[in-house]
Amino acid sequence: MRTKDKMIAGFSKFSKPEKLAWLAKHFFTSGPMDVAREFASFWHTNVEAQRLFDGISENTLTNFYMPYGVAPNFMINNKAYCIPMVIEESSVVAAAASGAKYWSNRGGFKATVLSMTKVGHVHFIWHGDPVKFYSFFNAIKDKLIAGVKDITANMEKRGGGITNLELLYLPEVEEGYYQLKADFNTCDAMGANFINSVLEGFAAILIDEAAQYEEFNGVEQDLQVVMSILSNYTPECIVRSEVSCKVGELGNFGTMDAKEFAQKFVRAVHIAKNDSYRAATHNKGIYNGIDAVVIATGNDFRAIEACGHAYAARNGKYASLSDAKIENDTFTFSITVPLAVGTVGGLTKIHPLAKRSLELLGNPSAAELMGIIASVGLAQNFAAVRSLVTTGIQKGHMKMHLNNILTHFKANPIEKESALAYFEEAAISFSSVRLYLESLRTQGQGQASLINTGS
Repeated sequence: MRTKDKMIAGFSKFSKPEKLAWLAKHFFTSGPMDVAREFASFWHTNVEAQRLFDGISENTLTNFYMPYGVAPNFMINNKAYCIPMVIEESSVVAAAASGAKYWSNRGGFKATVLSMTKVGHVHFIWHGDPVKFYSFFNAIKDKLIAGVKDITANMEKRGGGITNLELLYLPEVEEGYYQLKADFNTCDAMGANFINSVLEGFAAILIDEAAQYEEFNGVEQDLQVVMSILSNYTPECIVRSEVSCKVGELGNFGTMDAKEFAQKFVRAVHIAKNDSYRAATHNKGIYNGIDAVVIATGNDFRAIEACGHAYAARNGKYASLSDAKIENDTFTFSITVPLAVGTVGGLTKIHPLAKRSLELLGNPSAAELMGIIASVGLAQNFAAVRSLVTTGIQKGHMKMHLNNILTHFKANPIEKESALAYFEEAAISFSSVRLYLESLRTQGQGQASLINTGS
């Protein structure tokens, strides 16, 4: 088939059956009926619900299901939570629940929101004397803020809005490059659309005022706006969560006593603070927990991860987002992480399970949700590092992964029960499970042969 035959105009206007038929013809190797049948099998039986899901994205064909689980026993700021988590890896939910249960008996998590400021920029080019432009900005600053009142009025009624507006001159980036930097408080909304609307309003006013400013002439009135957009890097929308107890209260871990465990744990975190190779995996584990809650509550995990990783590299080297220390015989483990989340607007009120997730959490404010999410990330990180410095990560991880391996090999219920019992003690790997199932099936065939021959 020629490449040009795989290109199409107006695809978005096709019905789902038409989209599937075209894809089956040009891209899938299996038969059109098989493709259509499999995709349709994941459609929601509730027609209205399916229409809702179809409208959330573009060119939707079907639903891609992810497991929705919960991690109980979280004690955060002396309040009990059962946390919704959407993730495909069972060991993540198990680890979060394990970390939560462990710390629920040691005072729980203490979460504090340090700031909730979000930021956006109007990026523009202007060639002229910077001193003259700063004078221009000071002259029109009040006009800029007044000019977007129709956008900010409702947010201001809720206690939010624009909290700061400043001009930045950055010729080291590009000649004549400026930023109009605005800080925002978006209350319980994530606020992306609100921020972008305000910024585009600023850009229009900026261009109009520059064209009329009497102190400018010629090229100085030619102001070029490059773009107006929020930043997903929000180092001032930040939350801290920590757990602590006396070293002796940590308990023993097999033959390892509490003191040795605490020392190894702190060293492991210290390595992640100083080695970027380790930090990447360390922080990935944190986001295993964070992302799962963010998705469950209808927030944007891509934006939150991008921000977190940028924050982890804020000092010029990528490092751990968590810290651990022993002082005065007290073990403290903490995380400080930026989290721009919302509990109103977007998917939080559209997706039915996002609404249920927020209800499960007690319909928290954005600030409370920040504390919850950070605490889950810390619990996840604690469970992972605990495993690393004691039994090793694979023992627990592969045990949780065993069911997936058995499913891959199409194990029946009897085979699964036998394998689960066998691998309680045996080492789990893809090949060891395959060999065990082959052995079971060979034995089963031999027994069937004996029965058939009457022996």
